Amino acid sequence: MTDAVSVPETDSDIQLRRIRWRCRRGMRELDQLFERFLKHRWEQASDAERGVFLRMLDCEDDKLWRWFMGYEDCPDAELAGLIAGIRALPS
Repeated sequence: MTDAVSVPETDSDIQLRRIRWRCRRGMRELDQLFERFLKHRWEQASDAERGVFLRMLDCEDDKLWRWFMGYEDCPDAELAGLIAGIRALPS
């Protein structure tokens, strides 16, 4: 029997786990879009870009869906830029 070595979680691991939880929505498509950002951009993102992402998570799902699908223009330029960036990321 081997002893499992437990690696303590860092503050950034805990923060990312909490953010992943906040990304869970009622729509699988939104979940996938948010996960795409976390997978491809989160680590390199500036504090400002991370702040915009967190602010986006406070928006209502129906609005987010309309913005991501292009059915409606997002009135916030920062959010609109982030949404366009997320849509351009690979799956």
